[in-house]
Amino acid sequence: MLSKIAGALLLLFLAALPTPAAELPQSGNPVFDRTVRLVVNSFYDRSALDRFEDAVRREIEDSRSPVTAASPAERVDTAIDAILASLQVSHTGRFRPDGIDYFELADVFRYALRADMRRLFPPDGEAAYAGIGMIVRQGNGLGFVSEVYDGSPAARAGILVGDEVMSVDGAPYREIISFRGKAGQTVEIKLRRRPGDQPLDKTVQVKLLRPLPMFEKAIEDSATIMERDGRKIGYIRLWTLAAPRSMNKVAEALARGPLEQADGLVLDLRGRWGGGSADAAELFLGGTPPFRLIQRDGEAILANVRWRRPVVAIIDEGTRSGLEVFAYALKAKGVRLVGARSAGALLAGRVFLLPDDSLLELAVSDAVIGDDTRLEGRGVQPDLPVPFILPYAAGRDPQRDAAVDEMRRILADG
Repeated sequence: MLSKIAGALLLLFLAALPTPAAELPQSGNPVFDRTVRLVVNSFYDRSALDRFEDAVRREIEDSRSPVTAASPAERVDTAIDAILASLQVSHTGRFRPDGIDYFELADVFRYALRADMRRLFPPDGEAAYAGIGMIVRQGNGLGFVSEVYDGSPAARAGILVGDEVMSVDGAPYREIISFRGKAGQTVEIKLRRRPGDQPLDKTVQVKLLRPLPMFEKAIEDSATIMERDGRKIGYIRLWTLAAPRSMNKVAEALARGPLEQADGLVLDLRGRWGGGSADAAELFLGGTPPFRLIQRDGEAILANVRWRRPVVAIIDEGTRSGLEVFAYALKAKGVRLVGARSAGALLAGRVFLLPDDSLLELAVSDAVIGDDTRLEGRGVQPDLPVPFILPYAAGRDPQRDAAVDEMRRILADG
């Protein structure tokens, strides 16, 4: 009798476990099937796997339908996107080498891909792509510049956020293909700045861009001082926390760079990727005093920088992951946040290489602030909401303008 009870309990226990990947229906496509196995084995939330498995079966059944307008490759891409979307979380998606995200993520997760980096990015194994340092957001058949990295060829050429990108060298814009093989050359980009205006032609130098060093340089190049009401307001954009020297660039700009004499600071957290240390905000919030080591020749080495003057931060849907922790910490200490709700994308992700060399980013751990605060799906709300309409913005930035005005008010109030 005891053995029968034990056997029944074992069956109940096994029934509660997720279905092993081997028991799931197989599509016969190695990329799709590998994606399914990785999700079942590594995704952080077991409760989502029933929904995921239903989506897998549905996509396999649909793929066997004799009526389809898509090519086999397009069908696989659509199917993978659909099963991953069924998980309904951040830090989960597939990225292919025809997009900038692929190269940036490969650099962010370079350690996880270390065994394959030389093969993926010959000859030195450094993730890099030919580009000009801008991101274009697609919508309604049009593409609009959503980010221009500070100090990039696009910035130097005068391309502005909100510009409609019409063509590159006479062909439709493609993130990677438009510039492939053209590093060291120039391209002709046709833009429209306002609806109905005549197109603008911009000649832009193409460079071989390494994402993390590029982000570090963009952070450094973004630092500037604005004179308002006889006061100096500093500005710097923290494009990512994932680059090794992201916070060092901010600290150097504050301690002995262009922002050293600022009376107040506008800190722009509208980034591309999160990452980084969970206590990065300590530069602005920490209680320990600034600390420097003075060398024999008088050179000072920064060991511990602390900013004690007023701060206003800008956030939006690009504020994600580690940058959301940063924004949450600032708000908890009374720092004013301006802009739009952050992404609500706070989980721990990992990247896996799929058989076709595309990348699968997968959420592998939950993330909790304090005892029970989760930002996943919720984000951080600004204290001062300011909308930003991208198309034909012509470089205007109402969120930054509002943050500067907020700092002016804080400085005037003393």
